[in-house]
Amino acid sequence: MQAKSFSLNINQKIKPFIKSIKVDSDKSLSIRSFLIGSICEDVSVAKNVLESEDVLSTINCLKKLGVQIRKKSKSYFIHGKGLGSLFAKKKLNLNFGNSGTLARLLIGILSTTPDIEIKLQGDHSLNKRSMKKLIEIMSEFGAKFLPKNKFNFPLKLISTEMPVCIKYKAGVSAQLKSAVILAGLNSFGTTEIIEDKKSRDHTENLLIKNSQAIKIKKGRKKLITIYGKKYLNRINIDVPGDPSSAAFFVALTLLSNNSSLKIKNVGLNPTRIGFYELLKKHGANIKFSNKRKKNNEITGDINIKSGKLKRPIIAPKNFYEKTTDEFPILFCIAALTKGTSIFRGIEDLANKESNRIKEMQKILKQIGVKSISTKNEMKVFGKSSVENKNKKITVPNLEDHRICMSSVVLSLLTGIRTKINNFETVNTSSPNFLKIIKSLGANFEITK
Repeated sequence: MQAKSFSLNINQKIKPFIKSIKVDSDKSLSIRSFLIGSICEDVSVAKNVLESEDVLSTINCLKKLGVQIRKKSKSYFIHGKGLGSLFAKKKLNLNFGNSGTLARLLIGILSTTPDIEIKLQGDHSLNKRSMKKLIEIMSEFGAKFLPKNKFNFPLKLISTEMPVCIKYKAGVSAQLKSAVILAGLNSFGTTEIIEDKKSRDHTENLLIKNSQAIKIKKGRKKLITIYGKKYLNRINIDVPGDPSSAAFFVALTLLSNNSSLKIKNVGLNPTRIGFYELLKKHGANIKFSNKRKKNNEITGDINIKSGKLKRPIIAPKNFYEKTTDEFPILFCIAALTKGTSIFRGIEDLANKESNRIKEMQKILKQIGVKSISTKNEMKVFGKSSVENKNKKITVPNLEDHRICMSSVVLSLLTGIRTKINNFETVNTSSPNFLKIIKSLGANFEITK
């Protein structure tokens, strides 16, 4: 059920704080735990999953495909059906909501699952996003998508009865790589993935114990080999906090006066911490502590103390793949850091929930910060302080959770009066965002 629409109004700067918090659980791992659990044998267990709209969309889609999922206390029990065993009734309509991750990964599974003929769609935002690369890749496995030459939802998927292995050169998209892995698991033969550029590896981490089905050879280039039609063992995962959700509270602490924050039990997977590495490189007081490894994933605590960056941010293009979700909040940090910050290799930001380059430029312009962009680069001409007199930030309905959260941080740091429309979209990734912000001392008003 879709959340009721509401707007968020802020007109007061946040005061200094010294706090310890926990953030919402990792969305990427939560979605993957259900999808992978559904094609494993036996009953998989996922603890502390994120109960956001994107994850609930995942559960609803899997239930429509015949997967039994039960919740007991803080654990979900996923009754795996095994590879190729998901079942779709005639004229079934799957709705992915706002989740690009769910869409791409589940299409990967269904493309090589026999007897699938279903309609695919998302919400207004997801329906605008191009699925061209995914469609081209899944077509190599043998799947068909109708109408032909249409690359956005709604679409019809007709799976292949004889899925064949492919060779795939992975780019910066972890979602496309994961879709290939999941499609390859139920294909005849051996699927090979050559990864030139590192991207999120949660899917591989969840499957790695199945050495009969997946092998990974690391080197200058990473080679992932998928052996199709093999038995998959059940998974058992305790999901840590989401490093992308934590990033907003990190930014708020860094640029507030006399503040410090500890964020407990956050996922610190090396493919996810580009935001933190970039800020530390530019003088931010951020430290990781209590690091440990569980389920092939590194977790730990993030400790932040306030203090402006020593110099503007220079983000090379190789940071994109491990900083993908954090660019909107990075643009805000750059706006409040004196000098010219440069972000390279950001072309794919135009195909997120919104065009995050253009929309963030509009927001920065409202606070008097100049920026210029090309297709693959953005420069932000930051200031050490921004006057809040006669300024107002207005965020239209973009259905983009990251831009909504970034605008909150920007408003709380500057004191500029802000109205963010359709703020309920934040529930797709961080349903406890407002609760946490309030615990840090933020004041805001909700209007229907």
